[in-house]
Amino acid sequence: MTKTTTRRGQQELPLNRILAGDCIEEMNKLPEASVDLIFADPPYNLQLKGNLHRPDNSQVDAVDDHWDQFDSFKAYDAFTEAWLAAARRILKPDGAIWVIGSYHNIFRVGTKLQDAGYWILNDVVWRKSNPMPNFRGMRLTNAHETMIWASKSEGGKYTFNYEAMKALNDDVQMRSDWVLPICNGHERLKNSRGEKAHPTQKPEALLHRVLLATTNPGDVVLDPFFGTGTTGAVAKMLGRDFIGIEREAEYREVAQKRIDNVRKIDSDAMQVSTSKRAEPRVPFGQLVERGMLRPGEMLVSGNGRNVAKVRADGTLVANDVKGSIHKVGAHLEGAPSCNGWTYWHFKKDGKPVSIDVLRQQIRAEMRD
Repeated sequence: MTKTTTRRGQQELPLNRILAGDCIEEMNKLPEASVDLIFADPPYNLQLKGNLHRPDNSQVDAVDDHWDQFDSFKAYDAFTEAWLAAARRILKPDGAIWVIGSYHNIFRVGTKLQDAGYWILNDVVWRKSNPMPNFRGMRLTNAHETMIWASKSEGGKYTFNYEAMKALNDDVQMRSDWVLPICNGHERLKNSRGEKAHPTQKPEALLHRVLLATTNPGDVVLDPFFGTGTTGAVAKMLGRDFIGIEREAEYREVAQKRIDNVRKIDSDAMQVSTSKRAEPRVPFGQLVERGMLRPGEMLVSGNGRNVAKVRADGTLVANDVKGSIHKVGAHLEGAPSCNGWTYWHFKKDGKPVSIDVLRQQIRAEMRD
């Protein structure tokens, strides 16, 4: 379902729609100062020369699409300047932008961000827990991408949900290095030919963290390089409005189908907040952002007496108490402390299963 709104007598804002066309042209059609957050995953400009093969001589499905090809660095810089200018015009005064890229482009983009008047707040390293290996053995394995988070201007009062990020990270301050897996398994979308629908599809866990950290329910999030719609899918689930721009018809079709199947969480689970773990440490929030448990899902205590609802930031709500899996369990039992990992269970095939099983799955991945 889509909706439109009118801002200060201006033209309607096309909320929860995927706009077909060039990102610069489409952004220039939108009202000035109408968007709260922009998440941009622009072309990497990889400058690939020739095919890449694995040791078994099979060809790697690399990013060699026409939309990632530019004649020169000068052409790429001009494109970057143009879309950043269009993006800045539609950002609200207290709006912000995230741009993600690899070593091929992120340094050039960072320079153009500062030249355009944006104020860089953080650079965040997304460290991939399952990166593609370096098949030629000529360089280090490229195991991360860099995200730049910037406000529209130096004095902008940007949104940052500090407590939600701390809660998501097991009551420890969220750092600027995020360890999350790349898309694989059921999350990796396929096209009608059974191939990857998009070569650089981003994981929902990454967008969950970005949107939870820097937007609020009802905010407008724009993605000018929408691809297969990860930003839109996560925005819908978390109760944010989105605008997607994508010029490739095949990507738009996959994205729309994906978003249509997303269920928006209820308003209680949408809200976010205001003990040490054994190594390797896994925050409960990581189960939520990776989709192993969904916001709004009900957990039941091992003794069957209590239930609690999972919230988007990795906290629980039950009766009159909200907090971590440990705090809520202790309150319900009238105990000074509680090990939430062994106390809480989710339903699988109609049977209760300890949430600690999910933690162990992540730990096994980290050890591999």
